[in-house]
Amino acid sequence: MDRQIAVAQDTKTMTQLLQQALAQLEELPAAEQDAIAALILEELDDERRWDESFARTQEQLGRIAEQVRQEIRAGRVRAFGPDEP
Repeated sequence: MDRQIAVAQDTKTMTQLLQQALAQLEELPAAEQDAIAALILEELDDERRWDESFARTQEQLGRIAEQVRQEIRAGRVRAFGPDEP
């Protein structure tokens, strides 16, 4: 099977752990179900925002990393930390 198809199919499948969690949630009162659902949706939205933020800054982060590598090669950076004199 083509790897892209396998990955796409895998993302459409709910894991056993998630199925188990949802089965337990079904036994809770509606208010508790809604509270947990709101937390899950908030977490998913937060993850999406982080992903979008990192995607927008990759070029800038790459430039900064290259500047740091140049500083290291030029000897303008020295080690520091708790074990350094």
